[in-house]
Amino acid sequence: MSSTTLLAPAPTLPPAVVDAFCAGDVPALGAVYDHYARAVWSIALGVLRDRELAEDATHEAFMRAWRAAGRFDRSRDLGPWLMTIARRTALDVLRRESRPTRGGHAPETDVGVADPGIERAWETWQVRLALQELSTAERQIVGLAHFGGLSQVQIAERLDLPLGTVKSRSHRAHRRLAALLGHLVDAEAGAA
Repeated sequence: MSSTTLLAPAPTLPPAVVDAFCAGDVPALGAVYDHYARAVWSIALGVLRDRELAEDATHEAFMRAWRAAGRFDRSRDLGPWLMTIARRTALDVLRRESRPTRGGHAPETDVGVADPGIERAWETWQVRLALQELSTAERQIVGLAHFGGLSQVQIAERLDLPLGTVKSRSHRAHRRLAALLGHLVDAEAGAA
């Protein structure tokens, strides 16, 4: 999966699916998994920095969520609850993977675990949702600039586009992103 691949699902599930999930319904678990797996995986990958471990943590997080679903407060949104479980599960996997092994191995050092925080994970998810609203061409330019670290001249060369086209698409994309993500800035200002 490339760094420009978007990993966020649509924002909400129908209440009937959430109710069935909380009641232990297996098909509902599948629907919840299909809906949130990419977001959960992205949180796990952010903590673990390893694709395979992130996949393991994703599956483990959904199993933990399903076991605890009966205690979920249905008046709340399922997304943040799942993201919290995903973060905690990924941290548990990281701790488990960094434990010293027994035997004749070279001494291992303990690894500090930096908690990325659920707020940052939620903001990342919101950014990915906003990126989905861009056209493919705009999303590609934003991805090359922000994830690839390329200048507008380099992007124009790579995509074989006129520099003016790259500049106008970049400007349009950033203007749309600013409008789509204004609620994050407003929320941060309100919290301060």
